[in-house]
Amino acid sequence: MSKVSSDEILAPKPNSRLRIYAWAPVEPTSQYQGLIKVGQTHQENVNERIKQSQGQMQHKYVLHVDELAERKDGTIFRDADVRQRLIEKGFENVVIGSSREWMRCTPADVKTAIAELQNGIVLTGTHHETFAMRDEQAAAVDVTFSYFRSRWSEDEGAVPRFLWNAKMRFGKTFTAYQLARRMKATRVLVLTFKPAVEDAWRSDLENHLDFNGWQYLSKAANSDPSQIDPKMPVVYFGSFQDLLGKDRATGAIKAKNQWLHAINWDLVIFDEYHFGAWRETAKELFEGEDEDSFKSAMKEEYGSGLDELNNDLEQIQVEFLPITTKAYLYLSGTPFKALSSGEFIEEQIFNWTYTDEQRAKREFGERNPEKLNPYAALPQMRLLTYQMPDEVLHVAASGEFDEFDLNEFFSASGVGPKAEFNYKDEVQKWLDIIRGQYAGQIAKGLKSGTKPPFPYADVRLLPYLQHSLWSLPRVASCDAMENLLAERQNAFWHDYKVVNLSAKGVGVGLAALPPVKEAIKSGFDTKTITLTVGKLTTGVTIPQWSSILMLRNLKSPETYFQAAFRVQSPWSVRNPNGDNPNEELIWKPVCYVFDFAPTRALRQISEYGIGLSPNESNPEKAVEELVSFLPVLAFDGANMTQVDAAGILDIAMSGTSATLLARKWESAILVNVDNDTLKRLLANPEAMDAISRIEGFRSLGDNVLETIVNKSEKVKELKQKAQAGTISPNEKRELTEAEREYKSNRKLVQEKLVKFATRIPAFMYLTDFRENTLQDVITKLEPGLFLMVTGLTVEDFQLLVTLRVFNSEQMNQAVFAFRRYEDASLAYTGIDSHPGLTHYGLYDTVIAVDEEQIKS
Repeated sequence: MSKVSSDEILAPKPNSRLRIYAWAPVEPTSQYQGLIKVGQTHQENVNERIKQSQGQMQHKYVLHVDELAERKDGTIFRDADVRQRLIEKGFENVVIGSSREWMRCTPADVKTAIAELQNGIVLTGTHHETFAMRDEQAAAVDVTFSYFRSRWSEDEGAVPRFLWNAKMRFGKTFTAYQLARRMKATRVLVLTFKPAVEDAWRSDLENHLDFNGWQYLSKAANSDPSQIDPKMPVVYFGSFQDLLGKDRATGAIKAKNQWLHAINWDLVIFDEYHFGAWRETAKELFEGEDEDSFKSAMKEEYGSGLDELNNDLEQIQVEFLPITTKAYLYLSGTPFKALSSGEFIEEQIFNWTYTDEQRAKREFGERNPEKLNPYAALPQMRLLTYQMPDEVLHVAASGEFDEFDLNEFFSASGVGPKAEFNYKDEVQKWLDIIRGQYAGQIAKGLKSGTKPPFPYADVRLLPYLQHSLWSLPRVASCDAMENLLAERQNAFWHDYKVVNLSAKGVGVGLAALPPVKEAIKSGFDTKTITLTVGKLTTGVTIPQWSSILMLRNLKSPETYFQAAFRVQSPWSVRNPNGDNPNEELIWKPVCYVFDFAPTRALRQISEYGIGLSPNESNPEKAVEELVSFLPVLAFDGANMTQVDAAGILDIAMSGTSATLLARKWESAILVNVDNDTLKRLLANPEAMDAISRIEGFRSLGDNVLETIVNKSEKVKELKQKAQAGTISPNEKRELTEAEREYKSNRKLVQEKLVKFATRIPAFMYLTDFRENTLQDVITKLEPGLFLMVTGLTVEDFQLLVTLRVFNSEQMNQAVFAFRRYEDASLAYTGIDSHPGLTHYGLYDTVIAVDEEQIKS
């Protein structure tokens, strides 16, 4: 695929707004007496639109109303909403021919209806939506239902599990309901750790025609489960905290939830089931907030009752849930853990990533240029990184590679009006740099004859910075930035309304939204900068945000992109002129991430691309696919250039160390010790004999694997008794001991397998045959040495890999990182370690150095 040009990356932003108009003929015929026509347009001159709608039969008219179709909270309404409001007030909607735009009312009535909508009156209907599933939604339903049926055909009593790894705006609630409909399910249970997502589950069921007659029940809806109509499908929505929490006094299921466990459900849906993964992300995002803010954020996100569940709960363990169902559907927006752990195998996963979304957007437009593109409003993201000048870098260079430490650079002390940056002069220089006014940078530009696109200096970027989010490391940093922007010398920044979400009195979660929406309003006539540490970086949508400035260190790619995707929400309106359903007015075709620690930013891109494609043997190809839809421009201090996948990997690896790469071989994701894997081992005598020869394994006992499986099943049985309130005191003690024993043994088995895996990299040092795969080196060149070093024959090891005890995909990534790092390090010193090398050998795959040529 050809590179996108800089001009295409820095595309101009559309500048038009939706308007509601109302007009009446000057000399109406009897048919039009007392009528007024209510329409909409995005054209600035409403009269031109009216003349266009009249065609050749031009009539004199009076334009009575010309108002912006914008609510105070920044959302858009349409002419149909105005007419519907008038109908509800008792005015007649007169249909003339095919036109439904005529109302029997006065101009004052129209203005009143518009005023009511502008002030936040939201109209909702019941089962009025008729849209069909998009292709990827239909594909998710097809592949999931096919998998369920295949498992049931093998075993009627099987309870299959399936994971949808889908990014936000996939439409998971609507699609999950369509799966239930395909299954002819009549009893659907939706469980989540996040009660705040209930609105989407309820509105999708109650608004779409496909689910007419379905019942929606929940605690928030004040539903009485005993009143379920047995003849009609029902969906019950609840949180784990409420439905699975125990009575503290008895340890049994709460009496009010006994009914839940008596029903045989057709489908149980786990929404955002990786609680542990979200908790880790939240902790990192809120790291700079005070403890009260973090606790409030957790409560806002999850509600109360978390303390009644296991504090160390990382994911739902199906075998311990006191629920009977035909199938489980897992929905996750934080997929890395599930994808890399082997918890779900390939045939149990449906992926829909940012890359998939943007590819669908491009391909739909190419295939159907005349049709409304359902993906068109989803902005393409662009990453721009900037190398700061030495006089700024020196105060915050840290670590083995002197990387720019954003947390240190933007560190501050003091509270509120007294807060000040520790490196205030340097931060002031940074503010001057990003608007192209730093003297040192101007001098460089004059010498080179180029003017790089700094965020607040380039006219192509400025419209996308009209409303931006600045992610800072600490509360004091937000306070200090607000104070510095307000100082006299920073007159440029005074045009922007600064919203400090870390200021005293600003709430968390949805409670943090009002000051932002009040400042942005419709987004067209205002300019804002929102300062945050963790607030509003998950689970909210501000359509007008079009860019984010990453001014803090974020460790994981999931956390980084969780924050970055805040600015990727669509901002558009369909059928803006009211006469073409295939037209969409898009105010935000692209969005931007600005980062000032280039190596760290490119490492995030690299790890994110690789993480989303765990089964891709060539890491460069995985990154290449991502950056084809997420272009990267990097400013090196003199020039701004586009960086390809190879360049990203080289830069990312140059900022690492052999020690860090070695740790990849100490990771638990290289091995699988779940019950399914252990059962496969137990069913294979050769594999059991092989694993017993791994160093230290015999010390765990002859029956350790059988003990883990049996004890976990016993724990399941006893937990079901505990939930039912029928467990005896002796069984309670047995439950505690059994749970402790199987968890401890599972961890010991994992540690022994990981220790074995750490010996595999030795073969990278023992051979110079770089063109071969590591597997070839082990199996063909050094088989005797392999037995001596590991205690296993090559055949033993191959068998364990086949049984998925070892994760070869993760091993490939670890080998690739080492190979790339080694060559980059030697090249830096002027040494070509392997002249003429054309391929890298990974674990069981060979990839081309320079060209896309893969051989397995």
